[in-house]
Amino acid sequence: MSDLGYLERLLDGATLEWLPLGQVVKILRGKRLTKSELSEDEEYPVYHGGLDPLGYYGEANRPANSVMVINVGASAGTVGFSSVDFWSSDGCFTLAHADGINSKFLYHFLIGHEHHIKGQVRVAGIPTLDAFVVEKIPIPIPCPDDQQKSLAIQAEIVRILDAFTALTAELTAELTAELTARKTQYNNYRNQLLSFEDGAVEWKTLGEMATFKYGLAAKAKGIGDARFIRISDIDGNGQLIADGIKFVDLDTEAQRYILKRNDLLMARTGATFGKTMIFREDYPAVFAGFLIKIDFESTINPRYYWHFAQSSFFWDQANSLVSGGGQPQFNANALQSVKFPIPFPNDPAKSLAEQERIVAILDRFDTITTSLTEGLPREIALRQKQYEYYRNLLLSFPKGDRA
Repeated sequence: MSDLGYLERLLDGATLEWLPLGQVVKILRGKRLTKSELSEDEEYPVYHGGLDPLGYYGEANRPANSVMVINVGASAGTVGFSSVDFWSSDGCFTLAHADGINSKFLYHFLIGHEHHIKGQVRVAGIPTLDAFVVEKIPIPIPCPDDQQKSLAIQAEIVRILDAFTALTAELTAELTAELTARKTQYNNYRNQLLSFEDGAVEWKTLGEMATFKYGLAAKAKGIGDARFIRISDIDGNGQLIADGIKFVDLDTEAQRYILKRNDLLMARTGATFGKTMIFREDYPAVFAGFLIKIDFESTINPRYYWHFAQSSFFWDQANSLVSGGGQPQFNANALQSVKFPIPFPNDPAKSLAEQERIVAILDRFDTITTSLTEGLPREIALRQKQYEYYRNLLLSFPKGDRA
C-alpha cells in the first residue's frame, strides 16, 4: 500500500457516490441530565461538551460503536467514537446506526475532516455546531448499489486504519511503561547514592552552606534583551521549559539578576514551590521575583545539589517546611533549614571528587529519562502522522459530483 493504486485496486472499478451525511444516517441530539443525576458509581459514561465523560449514569440512550460529534462549548466540532453504550446529552450529536454504512468507516472519514467541521461552528456566545451543518457533510459511499461489497470495502479500510491506531496505542503504552520503570530506577538509585555510610557524610543546612537571592520584580514581555525565567518555566523534572519564552530589557536593575551557567533557581511560591532547576544555557537570562537563586561556596558542586533537590530526601523536608494556606510559601527562611548530605566534609578535595562521581552517574540516568520523556510525544506524533497519511490515502476517493 504505497500509493493511491491500492485504493483503486480496492474499489476494483466500483462506482462511488457522495451523499450528504443526513441522507446516510440520522443526526440524533441527546438529552441533558443534571449533575445531581450523575455518579461515579454508575455504569454508563455521559458525554456533553467534550470527549471526556461528564460523569456516569444508570442508563444508556445510545449503543456502543457509535460516532459522536460534540456540538457545544470549546470542543464543538470534535469527532469521537464510543466502543461502549453511553448516554448522549444535548451537547453531543450521535450518528445513528444505519444499514450500508460502517460506523468506524464514518468515524475515520470525519476525523480527517474535523478541521472543516470545527470551521462551521458558530462562535458568537457559546460555540455551537448546528445539526444542519453536520447533515450537509458529503460522505463517500463505495458501491452504493451493492451493499455487501460496499460494506466489505469499508471494513477493509477500517481494518487497516484501526491497525495503525492500535499500533500507536500499543507503542504509547510500551514507552510509557518503559519511562515509568526508568524513572523509578533512577529515583531509587539516586536515593541509594545519597544514602552515605555513617561517618562518610555530614548533613548540613542550606543556611550554613549557601546564600539566597530573590529575583527581579518586572513584567515579562514578548521581546527584550534577555530571557525572563519565571516559575512557570520550570517543569516537574527540574528542567527549563523551551516553549513560551518571555523577555525583559537589561536595564541597570535587571543586570543585577543576570544568571551564570550552573546557577540554581528554586520556585518559592504556589503549587510549583520547591521545583529546582540548574541554568545550563549560553544566552543572557534574568530570573523573576518568585524564584530564589541559591549560591554555594566552592566546596559544593551545583549539579550535585540539583540532583539532591529532585530526591525524596529534599521533598520530604520541603513538604514539611512549606507554609500552609491557599498559596504555599517556601521562602528563604524555610529553605535555609533544609539539610543535605556533604560527603567527606573535612576534606574539600575528596568531597568534590565524590560529588562529581555521583553527578556523573546520575547525569547518565537523567539523560536516559529525559530522552524517553522527550521521545514519547515525538514518537506518538510520528505514529499519528503515519495514521493520517494512510487515512488520507485510503479515503481519497474520486471527488466526482457531490450531492
